[in-house]
Amino acid sequence: MKFHYQARNSEGAVKQGVVVADDQQKAEQLLTDNGLLILDIALEQENILERLNPFDKFISGKEIVLFSRQLSTLIGARVPLLQSLRILESQLTSKRLTLVTRDLVASIENGESLSLALSKHPTVFGNVYVSLVKSGEVSGTLNRSLTYLADQLEKDYALKSKVRSALTYPAFIISTLLLVALLMFKFVLPNLTSVLIEQGGELPAVSKGIIAITKFINVYWWLVIVGLGAGIIGLRFYINTPNGRYVWDKIKIKLPIISGIFQRIYLARFSRNLSTLVAGGIPIIQALQIIAEVINNVIYRDILIKAAEQLANGRSISDSLKGYPEFPPIVTQMVHVGEETAQLDEILGKLASFYEKEVDDKVAILTTLLEPVIMIILGVGVGALIAGVLLPIYNLASTIS
Repeated sequence: MKFHYQARNSEGAVKQGVVVADDQQKAEQLLTDNGLLILDIALEQENILERLNPFDKFISGKEIVLFSRQLSTLIGARVPLLQSLRILESQLTSKRLTLVTRDLVASIENGESLSLALSKHPTVFGNVYVSLVKSGEVSGTLNRSLTYLADQLEKDYALKSKVRSALTYPAFIISTLLLVALLMFKFVLPNLTSVLIEQGGELPAVSKGIIAITKFINVYWWLVIVGLGAGIIGLRFYINTPNGRYVWDKIKIKLPIISGIFQRIYLARFSRNLSTLVAGGIPIIQALQIIAEVINNVIYRDILIKAAEQLANGRSISDSLKGYPEFPPIVTQMVHVGEETAQLDEILGKLASFYEKEVDDKVAILTTLLEPVIMIILGVGVGALIAGVLLPIYNLASTIS
């Protein structure tokens, strides 16, 4: 949601602008954290085009990594922030990121901090990004915060790319098999099954099944396509509901085979982000609340929110996470060691690297196993086709000859 505000800065000057937040309370907190005294704040009505927010869409993680790295280098070379952003704006190849950078320049020229300007683009710069930039602004180490962010974003991007590339091949093969099967039932099998129907007599159950499917698809092929499309859309709609999202996230961490991959991805994401935030000087309770929103699983989100509440009551992080099967003993033990030795960020960084390696190994194993499974499915399909269609036709030809 967008809120239009008027506020007075530390020098007494009145500034106005727009801030993006989930609700008015968070918007006010964001302005207060940036040293602004709120004079007036109101929800700004957005039209449909603004809700679509075209220049916040389809900006890849790689582009954000390069943006952060280059901005860190310029600021580290003592180039003023506004000039650094203008230099980046002139060099960026992504049109959407160029528009975002142009908006950042306009916000900073209006007297806003970089973190406040970044918060207006939550789909591009997440809570972790904004929080670390804010910490860097307060401590005077913005270039270090941006360098650290670029390093962590690069590791996260590499992890996502490996998982995506590993699953692309099986997804392509399965999609191709479904398409070929549909085309065969529509254009090839009707001619073959007509021969079986004309010969009369008792046909095997496999042949009857193939004939029935062929007749249905030949007449209602459009219904199959519409049904598949409606099923995919309906599933996506259900997953976007609170109950559907809970069920889907539960399946991802409970379903055999894939659960091991997803659980390790979430643990790597938890460890990497918490290490980044702790190293950036973010208070631990606030860090857990931020990670709860960016971990992208409601089961883990609820656990981390509860852990943050227990931390506020005086418990340690390791004790707050202990007892949840979603966090294995090795995680709580390593976190406990980090708390005891005051090296929590380093320990979590090593834990993140461990789980990222685990994800690589699990994905490689899954990809290796999927290939023979796909071949078995293909073999069963070909076998059913031979047994149900080609074999009866061959027997018929043998009888006639």
